[in-house]
Amino acid sequence: MKKIMIVDDEPDSVFSIKYGLEYFSEEYKVIGAKSGRECFDLLKNGKMPDLILLDIMMPEMNGWDVFAKLKENPEWRKIPVVFLTAKTDLYSKGFGKMAAADYIGKPCDIKSLGMRIDKVLKKQ
Repeated sequence: MKKIMIVDDEPDSVFSIKYGLEYFSEEYKVIGAKSGRECFDLLKNGKMPDLILLDIMMPEMNGWDVFAKLKENPEWRKIPVVFLTAKTDLYSKGFGKMAAADYIGKPCDIKSLGMRIDKVLKKQ
């Protein structure tokens, strides 16, 4: 069973991606976090995922800040991060693809998302 954490402030996105991915593959267990703070609370409480899907545009702590904080922690820096976001300008895409395991624009097809997640996880 592969644990995927989705960090997104939009409840509809968390819901649809969680149920879509769990339907796509019985190998996935998806945990939702509605903010960077909730993501770190879950990580500190031992909810270590195999992969994090991370939105960029969130209040309080945006995805870039969450990503940087993940990479500062020796325990968390090994978790592959895939940006899953509506922020698709050239700078964001370029930096995101360079820094993270993948960069996917929203909206996205759930089957395609599942295949890209599988590809990232197979590299581990």
